[in-house]
Amino acid sequence: MQCPFCDEQDTRVVDSRLAADGAQVRRRRECTICRERFTTYETVEVTIPRIVKNDETREGFDERKLRLGMVRAIQERPVPSDAIEAAIGRIKRRLIRTGEREVASRAVGEAVMDALRDLDQVAYVRFASVYRKFEDVSEFREEVERLENEPRPETRRSQIPLIPDD
Repeated sequence: MQCPFCDEQDTRVVDSRLAADGAQVRRRRECTICRERFTTYETVEVTIPRIVKNDETREGFDERKLRLGMVRAIQERPVPSDAIEAAIGRIKRRLIRTGEREVASRAVGEAVMDALRDLDQVAYVRFASVYRKFEDVSEFREEVERLENEPRPETRRSQIPLIPDD
């Protein structure tokens, strides 16, 4: 690592610690020539796949759009903002774990619906009605009946998963 004070290439690590909840490594370094100390941060560089839309166009993943869609569905529902952020993080990790360069927008939509189903059933139905383009009340009824046959989000959250999600 190059010293920011004297441009020397030879520096040594004096101390390393985890930072940002383990997402970064903070390193204290010392220049072997001028003896000045400085801090560097090391993070993993991951790329989220590009999104292939229904019309075959491609665009970069936009976390802002993901958040906006989820917040609209959850609007005026008793869902804490940290739960929304955690769900967004899980969706991003799910996309990264595919290992693909491109992912169909449908996969993102399904991931959002899975997350909303676990957070709040009303928010899930709101999102699903727009995402799946419900045409009439019978489609709402079918979706609600499907939800009634599943455990409530509170029950699912209290259960220990057989296979960890993250």
